[in-house]
Amino acid sequence: MRKLFVLSLFMVLMVSCKPTIDTKSQVGLRGSWRITNVTYPGSEYFKATSFQIADSKCFIGSNWTFVSNNNKGTMALSQCTDFKSDIVWSITPEQEFTLKFIGEDAKARKVTQGYRLRVANQSANSFQLIDKINVGGNQADIVYQFERTN
Repeated sequence: MRKLFVLSLFMVLMVSCKPTIDTKSQVGLRGSWRITNVTYPGSEYFKATSFQIADSKCFIGSNWTFVSNNNKGTMALSQCTDFKSDIVWSITPEQEFTLKFIGEDAKARKVTQGYRLRVANQSANSFQLIDKINVGGNQADIVYQFERTN
């Protein structure tokens, strides 16, 4: 009877636990990438600061690395300003990309601010991250186009 109870409990836990990451999508991002374009579908007539770092167009040419087995990586921005940071990231089963910039000597769990973007059009050599921003009280998208560099 006890074995049946333990087996039943195990089965209930297995069914009720949803995965929190999309492993296949994450493994697909492993490696080095460069942002080749930043667009605002529907409008090109506004400026936006991305990730509280620099104008979104300054991210064109930025280099990103993603390590899928530990959800860490780096990014380096050289247009408009010099900025480098370690990052922590993941992709949920709903294709939501979570991102934290980790400063020097900081631990990821102590960084409370992060970003949620949507992953789109992922292939072996490219993908897009789409951020929603508020422009004059209306929602607009910023689309970051990534291309594989290795």
